Amino acid sequence: MSDQILQAGQKAPAFNLSASNGQTINLVGFHDKSPVVLYFYPKADTPGCTKQACGFRDTINQYKKAKVAVLGISPDPVGDVQAFSDKFTLNFPLLADADHQVAESYGVWQEKNMMGRKYMGVVRTTFIIGRDGKIAHVFEKVKPEGHEQEVLNWLAANPL
Repeated sequence: MSDQILQAGQKAPAFNLSASNGQTINLVGFHDKSPVVLYFYPKADTPGCTKQACGFRDTINQYKKAKVAVLGISPDPVGDVQAFSDKFTLNFPLLADADHQVAESYGVWQEKNMMGRKYMGVVRTTFIIGRDGKIAHVFEKVKPEGHEQEVLNWLAANPL
């Protein structure tokens, strides 16, 4: 386990994860087709994560127009991401990384500290992955509100 978040230029680790839409999503399936916004969030149906997910939901047509896929990953079981997706009518897949193996491979499974309590969890991070399977950009220490627009602005300035 590393607490080094992967950086631009590195190859994005491949994965197969169960999704909120009942499918299994394989990152390699996007190679040569479309760039991917891959965002890691700590927990389904919590205030910040809801704000972030709904931001992507409300701008998904702009992502589709740019031909960019959006995927959210959390260390929740698949039932929790399905319920979260259904509750907020999310229009992109949420992926269940219950054993946090994918989060670890991207370096976002780290020690956190809340009110003096230390625990392991996902640090909110977004990766933009190019069609070549390499990380094009990393947003670290993401603030949920307005993040979807921050990502769109980056994509507009850096066509992939």
